[in-house]
Amino acid sequence: MHTPRSSVSRTRQVVAAVIGNALEWYDFIVYGFLASIIARQFFPSDDEYASLLMALATFGVGFFMRPVGGVLLGMYSDRKGRKAAMQLIIRLMTVSIALIAFAPNYAAIGMGAPLMIVVARMLQGFATGGEYASATAFLVESAPAHRKGLYGSWQLVGQCLAVFSGAAMVALVTHLFSPEDLDLWGWRLPFVIGLLIGPVGLWIRKFMEEPEAFVEARKQVRGNGPGLMQVLREHRRSILVSMGLACGATVSFYVVLVNMPTFAHKNLGLPLDQVLLVQMFAVALMTVVIPLSGALSDRLGRRPVLLVFTLAFFVMVYPLYVWVAAAPSIERLLVMQVLLCSAIGGFFGPAPTALAEQFPVQVRSTGVSVAYNVAVMVFGGFAPLIVTWLSKVLGTPVAPAFYVLFACVLTLLGTYCLHEAPREKKPSALNFGVKP
Repeated sequence: MHTPRSSVSRTRQVVAAVIGNALEWYDFIVYGFLASIIARQFFPSDDEYASLLMALATFGVGFFMRPVGGVLLGMYSDRKGRKAAMQLIIRLMTVSIALIAFAPNYAAIGMGAPLMIVVARMLQGFATGGEYASATAFLVESAPAHRKGLYGSWQLVGQCLAVFSGAAMVALVTHLFSPEDLDLWGWRLPFVIGLLIGPVGLWIRKFMEEPEAFVEARKQVRGNGPGLMQVLREHRRSILVSMGLACGATVSFYVVLVNMPTFAHKNLGLPLDQVLLVQMFAVALMTVVIPLSGALSDRLGRRPVLLVFTLAFFVMVYPLYVWVAAAPSIERLLVMQVLLCSAIGGFFGPAPTALAEQFPVQVRSTGVSVAYNVAVMVFGGFAPLIVTWLSKVLGTPVAPAFYVLFACVLTLLGTYCLHEAPREKKPSALNFGVKP
């Protein structure tokens, strides 16, 4: 019989997952925020719009590798352990950050420059494809029985920390450097900072402990356990439901969080540094909401919390886009982002645990990886490209709202059909910490 883990041990588990996850997403976020500058450096064109589309398409290219990385790293996590997979992932991401940070531009080496960026994005996609499922499985399996929603929510707190720190770094270099210096070398600094964080995350993950639930489950598995085809065959419904859940989350993440600074600057004509400050404030608020809603789902269930916040987001998104587009201003953008990010945070809190609970421990990382990464590749990876194209074709700045509404409908269907795991008896008062 295993002895219960101490609060210090569980806190260490959470920190190891969150800091690694934040690093994984930091580089993705910074690339999205700096897309217009990267376009000029690596994808020069006489048409600035065409150049930006190429940079955003390269942002999406990394998502083709996500299902591949998700499946291979997910199976590796289910067979070799969460710790081994998460250490490998952070090594791969550090290499990809280095490629972007030090890549010569198009003027220096011609076509070799965009090729290096494409390779780096593909490596990022492979690594990040396995991160979400491995970190989610690790957190949920490390949690006390009555706090799985809270613990799982910390996975997305890591993503929010990445958005916040990425926005802060880009805002800083945008404010400190002239446009010429920013194009020349200043844009590389946020990537260099991310590169320096890599060894710290790897060191922290070195001291992780395998969750007891995973260790016990592995004892009951013969050989390497179920293969990919068996998972697809036996857990088809869970995969489809999880894809629906992930669809709205990933589209809202990339449209409302990642692409919003470029959109507000290019389409609405708002100053980029001020837009980034708005984004930082909204994301900071969302980071607070996420663990609160995760803890709430431990008391009320995953489905009710997910439905309420998804419906709230669905109802607000189009009117807010119309309101801001009618008279663009930083004040209106702030109101919109605060409202939308609060609703997104409410959905994000229970979402990781809800996804994990659709699969048994033995195949959890593989199942979540397949569902999440296919949804991200199909709906999220090219979201910035799609909304930029929609805005151009439809001739309206509210075009991104149409794509978000479509994704929300799929999420509502997935939420309605999800398997609700039995809730354990909980203490009488809400406790939002990580101690048992």
